[in-house]
Amino acid sequence: MAEPFDGKTILIVDDDSDILTAIEMTFKDTGATILTAADGNTAVNLALDRQPDLMILDAMLPQRSGFLVLEKLKARKPRGSKPFIIMITGNPGKRHQAWAESLGADDYINKPFRMDRLVESATKLLAKA
Repeated sequence: MAEPFDGKTILIVDDDSDILTAIEMTFKDTGATILTAADGNTAVNLALDRQPDLMILDAMLPQRSGFLVLEKLKARKPRGSKPFIIMITGNPGKRHQAWAESLGADDYINKPFRMDRLVESATKLLAKA
């Protein structure tokens, strides 16, 4: 599983520590550098400072929502540019998915999800990098 992840940086952002830990452990041995954040402001600061290749971003976060994080990081960037962003959310509504995609999300996954679905999406996106 390591090849598309070697030398890449993944920023995982979720305010639920159990989900954050589970995702972090999933990507731990991939060869990627893993960064984590539990709120939107920390996520933006880390993303601007460290320039991750991929961001796994919860939609509902304290301090700044995932949508506002997405808007800040993808503003004026062409679709398909770094960081690739996979938005994860417990909200099953199609309206939020459409909003995330309009802001530049590269994938949108509803919670609960299978980790292999997340890894598959990350692998596809990082293969483009």
